[in-house]
Amino acid sequence: MSALPIEQIDCRGMQLADLDEVVPLELQCYIVPWTRGNFIDSLAAGYEARVLRSGSGELLGYFVAMQGFEEMHLLNITVAPAHQGRGLALLMLEELRAICRGHAARQLWLEVRISNERARAIYRRYGFAEVGLRRGYYPMPAGPREDAVLMSLDL
Repeated sequence: MSALPIEQIDCRGMQLADLDEVVPLELQCYIVPWTRGNFIDSLAAGYEARVLRSGSGELLGYFVAMQGFEEMHLLNITVAPAHQGRGLALLMLEELRAICRGHAARQLWLEVRISNERARAIYRRYGFAEVGLRRGYYPMPAGPREDAVLMSLDL
């Protein structure tokens, strides 16, 4: 499938009404997904949350990030499976970078499952460095928890 022209993509603030589409996509994409309550709490806390939509309104992806002192922490970034491989994660990272500039953030942080090599490669390509490991960070449906790679981007 080809990439959508950039002018046909809209990235805007996530609203409660968006959760009717965001939550099912989250359930589809993750083995231990965020709950509707996690998204509601993030919005109520004022976290930076955006949805990425096509010109026709189709949900392509979303992200949630938490502001700290001179830093931002990316908590969740998701691209709909049917639209992966089109550069939409990079587009959302660019949007987040602009948000970081607006908050005078100097550093962008994230954790990613150690097994998620595809995402790690995207982050490395964007300029993130792998700076640490968080042992047992991610829950699993059964068995031991999975480690997370801590990644950082200087802004």
